Amino acid sequence: MIRSGIRVVLMGAALTGLGACHGAEEEAGPQPVRPVLYTEAKPVDTIVFGPFAGFVAPRYQSEIGFQIAGRVIARDVTVGDVVKKGQRIAALDPIVTRFALTRAEAELADATAQSENASATELRQRRLIANGNVSQARLDSAVASRDTAQARLAQAQANLQKARDQMGYTELHADFDGVVTVRSAEVGQVLSAGQAVATLARPEEREAVVDIPEDLVGAMPKDAVFTVALQSAPDVTATGKVREISPFADQKTRTRRIRMTLLNPPEAFRLGSTITVGLSRHMKPRFQLPATAVFEADGRSAVWIVNEAGDAVARRDVTVADRNGERVSITEGLKPGERVVLAGALSLSEGQRVRLADKPQ
Repeated sequence: MIRSGIRVVLMGAALTGLGACHGAEEEAGPQPVRPVLYTEAKPVDTIVFGPFAGFVAPRYQSEIGFQIAGRVIARDVTVGDVVKKGQRIAALDPIVTRFALTRAEAELADATAQSENASATELRQRRLIANGNVSQARLDSAVASRDTAQARLAQAQANLQKARDQMGYTELHADFDGVVTVRSAEVGQVLSAGQAVATLARPEEREAVVDIPEDLVGAMPKDAVFTVALQSAPDVTATGKVREISPFADQKTRTRRIRMTLLNPPEAFRLGSTITVGLSRHMKPRFQLPATAVFEADGRSAVWIVNEAGDAVARRDVTVADRNGERVSITEGLKPGERVVLAGALSLSEGQRVRLADKPQ
């Protein structure tokens, strides 16, 4: 009787436990269906960078100015003029320098006369001392006077050469064949020594200058050859290679200036011409996805793939080629047309039921 009572109690407890579990399952209900955003995997076999607007600029240019101060009395060139080596660019008022030249010539004549007189005096003193008519002190004084006069003569000759040079500095001439790109002075303006009068550029060395957003500079392919086209005539093109990247971004536009060497550009690529710079290059097919679609699991990169019925997801390991900011390039693990979940990768689980948006993102 006691054993029978124990069995009845145990069976009742078991039935009570099963009923409680069943009730918990009914309270939990089925697994919720999550709405997800997705995109269709589309292979890309071409890199497209750009296009960006820019202009043709000289690689070498110089700001030229007078070596002396003065008032401008002539300016022979303006922006866009083609000049030859030795051609006059501008001229200063020569009155002051002419007075300085006249003074230097007079000082040289005086120093020459003083030197000749001192030399003659020294020669007479030597003759007199040979006959014992003067003392050694008189000869030494004559020699010192002669040396002083010769030093003054050398100084006067140097001053005359300097005055002649400054007279030549009143005219500014081109040091090389070039094009005037900037005009910085006008007739009547008083300039200090070295102040720019014009900017002269060498037209034989041209390059493309473009401003690229700072966040795209890192995605620019290394050692790439860009296609450069005139905006006024897109059929006229040249190729360019990156020569210099500005180390700092512009504070207002947040762009960085890129300078590209033009390789054998046509004559139509004149200085100041507006251009378009872009790059299109074939590569191994890959899939471009937002960075939010890729997550790390078990030491590997993976994505969530929506099944054909569109009601569940499955994890798929993938091979990431590179990451550029908010984009990820995948070379292996995906097939064209597959639907990849864009967001919420860390909150999904294997086989979870989902509901798709009406259109892919």
